[in-house]
Amino acid sequence: MPDSDSEVRTRPDWRPVCPVAELSGTDAVRLDVRPPVTVWNADGAFYATDDTCTHAESSLADGYLEDGVVECILHLATFCVRTGAALSAPATEPLATYPVRVTDDTVFVDLGARDETPGQQM
Repeated sequence: MPDSDSEVRTRPDWRPVCPVAELSGTDAVRLDVRPPVTVWNADGAFYATDDTCTHAESSLADGYLEDGVVECILHLATFCVRTGAALSAPATEPLATYPVRVTDDTVFVDLGARDETPGQQM
């Protein structure tokens, strides 16, 4: 994590996503970067994962989010947005995750800190 809010605003890997007010409820914002990344609001906390389902190349931002779990619209695989863990078949590979921080009512994601080893499932 950055040492200060000014580091979040000035370090190039920390990308502004949107104002907090635009990411309410169970909303998601997809960033058109490579690989695509989605920032999630899961019960008032913000998380970021790769956007593409590890099973069949579908955008997870189009999926259904409930209780921190996103369901892919293509084949119904589920993932924990907190950890990136694959929770149900047909997906078996986890999603990479990224640090998220709120500074000055703006959500930021650290695209330079991609973690490909998910933590505990929930």
